[in-house]
Amino acid sequence: QVQLVESGGGLVQAGDSLRLSCAASGRTSSSYSMGWFRQAPGKEREYVAYISGGGVTHYADSVKGRFTISRDNAKNTVYLQMNRLKPEDTAVYYCAARAAAWTTSAALYNYWGQGTQVTVSS
Repeated sequence: QVQLVESGGGLVQAGDSLRLSCAASGRTSSSYSMGWFRQAPGKEREYVAYISGGGVTHYADSVKGRFTISRDNAKNTVYLQMNRLKPEDTAVYYCAARAAAWTTSAALYNYWGQGTQVTVSS
């Protein structure tokens, strides 16, 4: 089993930045693919970004150029640096892990954190 704990969410104004962290524990591995997803009220869970075990990254078009995903394997932690935040970025952000190749499909991730709320005011 892998346990994931997100942190770093909060209430910010449009244009501000936040950095989310996802600490992994248990039977984790640096080879795991890690993803960030988000879910706004009344909407389906939405893919944000992923990073492969080898450090390959990919972003949803809606966040490309503003968000950066990274990982520190020594700390078993994945980060999501979010810059130039917009009100439409408001959501609960979830970290997910998968012991296989990268994917943008939430259904294919095996492990999930509890989520952290990000609220961006206009």
